[in-house]
Amino acid sequence: MGSFKDVVGHKSIIQYIQNAAREDKVSHAYIINGDKGSGKKMLSKLFAMTLLCEKDIEEPCNECHSCIQAESGNHPDIITVSHEKPNSIGVDDIREQVNNTIDIKPYKGPYKIYIIPQADMMTVQAQNALLKTIEEPPSYAVIMLLTENADMLLPTINSRCVMLKLRNIKDVLIRKYLMERLKVPDYKADICTAFAQGNMGRAIMLADSEHFNEIRESALHLLQHVYEMELTEIMEAVKNVSEFKIEIIDYLDMIMIWYRDVLLYKATLDTERVILKDQIKYMKEQARKSSYEGIELILESLEKAKARLRANVNFELVMELLFLTIKEN
Repeated sequence: MGSFKDVVGHKSIIQYIQNAAREDKVSHAYIINGDKGSGKKMLSKLFAMTLLCEKDIEEPCNECHSCIQAESGNHPDIITVSHEKPNSIGVDDIREQVNNTIDIKPYKGPYKIYIIPQADMMTVQAQNALLKTIEEPPSYAVIMLLTENADMLLPTINSRCVMLKLRNIKDVLIRKYLMERLKVPDYKADICTAFAQGNMGRAIMLADSEHFNEIRESALHLLQHVYEMELTEIMEAVKNVSEFKIEIIDYLDMIMIWYRDVLLYKATLDTERVILKDQIKYMKEQARKSSYEGIELILESLEKAKARLRANVNFELVMELLFLTIKEN
């Protein structure tokens, strides 16, 4: 059953939701913005459950009929908008699932709540169709737009919604959650926390991966031998990452952990602060060979590679440029 107590971090947003529900100051439209895995779906679900709970005004009681229905995904007054096209929410999706049904009053609760995941994938036509509804909504309607990039929404939609922006969670809280709730050993929790970069969902994804050890060993083997490998061998190794059911961008983040450790060791000579402690031998060698500028250039190149892949630049070209930079530095 859902509870705000299960949410790690995001205290200011939770407090806002509870205050809005308690004081009956609920807006008609919200944008919940944050990276993939940051907790948007969980918070929107808990927000909806709180607004419709029959017993509690600050969080779901998890006992009433409304909470039980919501938890099972069968609440008639909580509508999650879906779409068939993988990267696009079209105008027909919005018209059929939102505009054509929003004037039907709630079945039993005080609110009728629409949750639109991946709302930044709405076409301009879809956004314009939704805008008309946001401008003149029924008093009982609450629309929640879940986005990874709110800037993709029209300024007219942004200006009419309350923005709830999910911030990065402190590393200490992520590590504590992994070790206490998921019983992850400390060495693994350290790697998953560094990988997460403040995103709990990413930390859990890696911690739960049945391929965790293979992912780690693959990345480390590549880094230990990258300077003696031919580019064709490197490309083959990188392509094999798909076997681990992990996205290449996540794999590059694993490589970034290694280079951040190298930079940290080079600057401090402190092995205790290094995350991948069993790699100290190789890191010392790398720190000796590479300049500060060279390591920083590699880290910048990793970020550029991730951005280019998200922009659908040719995979092989991106990887070749990245590993040429690594080999040269």
